[in-house]
Amino acid sequence: MLQPTRRRTWAPRGQTPVQRAWDRHDRLSVIGAITVSPRRRHLSEYFQILDRNVDAEDLVWFVEQMHRHLPRKIILVWDRAGPHRRAAKLLLAKHADWLTIEWLPPYCPELNPEEQCWKHAKYDDLANFIPDDLDELYEAVGISIQQQRSNSQLLRSYFEHAKLRL
Repeated sequence: MLQPTRRRTWAPRGQTPVQRAWDRHDRLSVIGAITVSPRRRHLSEYFQILDRNVDAEDLVWFVEQMHRHLPRKIILVWDRAGPHRRAAKLLLAKHADWLTIEWLPPYCPELNPEEQCWKHAKYDDLANFIPDDLDELYEAVGISIQQQRSNSQLLRSYFEHAKLRL
């Protein structure tokens, strides 16, 4: 969101940092997936930034685009969010030949490695960041996720946090 995610910071005694932000609630949504190659266990991050809330059709498009880039069978692990359930029905009706969907238990974001990606972007890379507009926020989010994408150790740590073996 254009509202900053406020985090604790250091400052000299008596010089409290002040963030000046206006009350805007414009926001971006991000679709993302961490992929694991079956043989080499190579990790990568795919993502798409949208200027609206993500719906089932956006998720279907994203998975189809990912499959174009990774033309093999895909096992998709999803939580039980509403758009995921609706997209799963659409995807399985069209692509049951190359797609399998496994579901995480309900209300368990700690088991989803992708949640760590969003946490890292929001609370680490973009903490106390006050963008002037959505374009600046779009660029900052893209840079944060690209940096995570290029750091395989960081991506592996997301699986370790979820206590999932690769």
